[in-house]
Amino acid sequence: MRRALNNLTVRVIIGIILGIAVGIAFPAFGEDLKVLADVFIKMIKMVIAPIIFLTVVIGIGSMGDLKKVGRIGGKALLYFEIVTTFALAIGIIVVNILQPGAGFNTSSVEGGDVSEYTKGAEESSHGFVEFFVGVVPENAMAAMAGGDLLPILFFAIFFGLSLASLGERGKPVVDFFERLTDIFFGIVNMIMKVSPIAAFGAMAYTIGKFGLGSLVSLGQLMLGVYITCALFVIVILGGIAKLFGFNIFKFIAYIKEEILLVLGTSSSESALPKLMQKLENYGCSKPVVGLVVPTGYSFNLDGTSIYLSMAAIFIAQAYGVDLTIWQELTLLGVLMLTSKGAAGVTGSGFITLAATLAAFPMIPVEGIALLLGVDRFMSEARAITNLIGNGVATVVVSKMEKEFHPPADLHAAETKVAN
Repeated sequence: MRRALNNLTVRVIIGIILGIAVGIAFPAFGEDLKVLADVFIKMIKMVIAPIIFLTVVIGIGSMGDLKKVGRIGGKALLYFEIVTTFALAIGIIVVNILQPGAGFNTSSVEGGDVSEYTKGAEESSHGFVEFFVGVVPENAMAAMAGGDLLPILFFAIFFGLSLASLGERGKPVVDFFERLTDIFFGIVNMIMKVSPIAAFGAMAYTIGKFGLGSLVSLGQLMLGVYITCALFVIVILGGIAKLFGFNIFKFIAYIKEEILLVLGTSSSESALPKLMQKLENYGCSKPVVGLVVPTGYSFNLDGTSIYLSMAAIFIAQAYGVDLTIWQELTLLGVLMLTSKGAAGVTGSGFITLAATLAAFPMIPVEGIALLLGVDRFMSEARAITNLIGNGVATVVVSKMEKEFHPPADLHAAETKVAN
């Protein structure tokens, strides 16, 4: 028993179960426990910006070959675009088959306050030009301080390219950054010790605030999202994994601790640092991990893409808006752009949905209030799918670049990360 309790996976599971129990028995107290999850996510975000910057710079700077950097980046972006488009299309197909919004009573919208999300959508630029302008930081340090992922990536890529061009003269900087990265991952290991507490607080809040009954009111849509995410992981990602010579189920088992952490916190970013470590120990080269994983967290959000497409069509169905095939294809095109601006933190997908509907006026934007009560429950599915999708993408790109060297003993590699 003592040995089992020393396992982080077991502790996270216990935290989730206790959180559900507290949320049911003491809902008001459960709501107050949200602070535990908020503090944990803030602690993780505290180190995300420097880790992303350092790993991207090390990944590019240690390659030396700028053509190789461009080749890896190009392959990764092409992969991201193809796979997320599949995710969006599958979401649209499934929601059209299930028709979860048909006959829905939209009078409940009157009780929903969506101003927080519509305001967030208005303040964020989701146009094609605005998106790319926003990628370029006016101040690199300000982007680091604000945790703006895309501007940090942009600056890190240029920094890494400049460092790589120095050749031997740049190696001392790469070595220094690698030691600095070890320090930050040491901080992450300390933060992860309290992840079961965060999972406990997050689940207590979710059940305490919305109650088990809220799982019933929009259960069909929720079930559809979960089924679609599962099918996407098993069929699409599983097929890709098989094509590149590894098993999706064994890979999922390998990153089970990260999946459970995401299940508890509803944030795929909470597992980002540990995922990068595990992928390196799985056999992916450090440069590929350092370049593909951070980029994937902005451009390869498979679960978020599924959710956005299904939620948008659900709202149209609820309001009796009968979209033509061309309108749905147009919606798919809009989502291909807006989904790239969604980060991995809980709530950003909701704001992105509001921005998408604002750009597609025939679907009432106030319809997102229909999802307020159960969005939290669907966020776990999309966050877990995002996590698995980025892990698979990194392995695929590593294999394409012949930068994949699996350890002789995978269990020993897993133990190394855990310790």
